[in-house]
Amino acid sequence: MTETFRAMMIVDHDGKPKAEFRDLTQADLPDHDVLVEVAYSTVNFKDGLAISGKGRIARRLPMVAGIDLAGTVVESRSPDWAAGDKVIVNGWGLSETEWGGYSRFQRLKPQWLTRLPADFTMEQAMAVGTAGYTAALCVLALEDWGTIRPGEGEVLVTGAAGGVGSTAVALLSAGGYRVTAATGRPETHDYLAGLGASGFVDRAALAEKGGALQKERWAGAVDSVGSTTLANVLAQTAYGGAVAACGLAGGMDLPATVMPHILRSVALLGVDSVMAPQTRRDRAWDVLARRLDKAHLASIARTEPLSALPQLAQDIVAGRIRGRVVIDISA
Repeated sequence: MTETFRAMMIVDHDGKPKAEFRDLTQADLPDHDVLVEVAYSTVNFKDGLAISGKGRIARRLPMVAGIDLAGTVVESRSPDWAAGDKVIVNGWGLSETEWGGYSRFQRLKPQWLTRLPADFTMEQAMAVGTAGYTAALCVLALEDWGTIRPGEGEVLVTGAAGGVGSTAVALLSAGGYRVTAATGRPETHDYLAGLGASGFVDRAALAEKGGALQKERWAGAVDSVGSTTLANVLAQTAYGGAVAACGLAGGMDLPATVMPHILRSVALLGVDSVMAPQTRRDRAWDVLARRLDKAHLASIARTEPLSALPQLAQDIVAGRIRGRVVIDISA
């Protein structure tokens, strides 16, 4: 097929990665077993870093960006998938080592595909996207650890107005937990209260260096910020509590001590969404289907055209985006 279609690509420009739109044909795509026509993708913090040039995400060039996609199988050499199947893909190295979702068509390995849950349209699934799916993994990690209980203690969510945070607030609240949201934007309080947050913390208070052990407050926490924020959250977590960490929007360092861990039995639970096994992915999507109110999802997300990606990338890195942004690949 020689018909061209537009894709957002990261290319080499004088030895540095640069994002630009390029026209491709199906012959340009990788030789993987399943061809998918992509309907929607989304914008995550990692996507923003890749497109804005503020982070080196692509490990080989040229690279089609976009770590998420939702679409329909067009052709398949795999017995597991057939033309017409509705699928989603989150992670698996898309936009890093494998061509990603900002393209009308993409060829993918069959093991990367997840069947679109019956509870979601493709647009809704991308409103969830990697951010929401990661939030679900974090909630499951805390629940599996067993130290958070509905109606008992406070569960903190940092970066609460972002994609991971918004979904975590909604999922935890729907599970019966008392949720406190950390955000630096007071104008988002009504939005977060609508998702179920019952209290608020100024993110600036968590971003300042604090003591190794601080007043115990949190039964558990979901952290997408890292750095000093995560160190303070650990220092404030109550005896036997746990923190599920999944991001580094505030930095990849962790200026902390072992004191919370060895004196209060606080657990730091690392959560990876990129290479998570299919069983864990299925559990996460099940939690999302059962707990995520579609009205909440609609309030979290908005849909923008593919052409808006350059500005959206700048906005998400600068912290100017609330909730989730879905990308309509055809627009």
